[in-house]
Amino acid sequence: MLSIKAGKISSATLLRKLSNYSKKNRLYKAFRELGRVVRTVFLLEYISDLELRQQITATTNKAEAYNGFSKWLFFGGESVIADNDPEEQEKAIKYNDLVANAIIFQNVADLTTVLRELTKEGYGFESEAVAALSPYMTSHIKRFGDYIIDMDNTPEPPEPELILLEPPSEMMV
Repeated sequence: MLSIKAGKISSATLLRKLSNYSKKNRLYKAFRELGRVVRTVFLLEYISDLELRQQITATTNKAEAYNGFSKWLFFGGESVIADNDPEEQEKAIKYNDLVANAIIFQNVADLTTVLRELTKEGYGFESEAVAALSPYMTSHIKRFGDYIIDMDNTPEPPEPELILLEPPSEMMV
């Protein structure tokens, strides 16, 4: 039983009690049951709320798209890190994320440039159409190609805004 002296309990004692997975520990049982209640409430909300399901699915799809993109970029070994050294594993993952983020940034910059050019030519785009574009494109990338980095070539600063058409009023909710 958890004893409290003078209204205070040490954090070490509480952590020790919480980390004990014994089926005899009443505090462990209480938190396990509380977890089950929270999970059940969430599942009931998930089942009954279409918007919540759509939001979770969309978010999951974005995460999976990034993971697939990142995996595609992983050079050699089909995303298998052959080194058992945790520091080397962390480096491989961070370097791959760095390359992925650089390519995503360039893809977004290229998409924005094209959308701006089309807008100047008189084409309009609805926000929903632009939101459906993905920065995880790979068809234009030479994954194992030769790359020349010109440090003297300074890119143009990005323009802060992209003007989009407002959706028709009947589409607004």
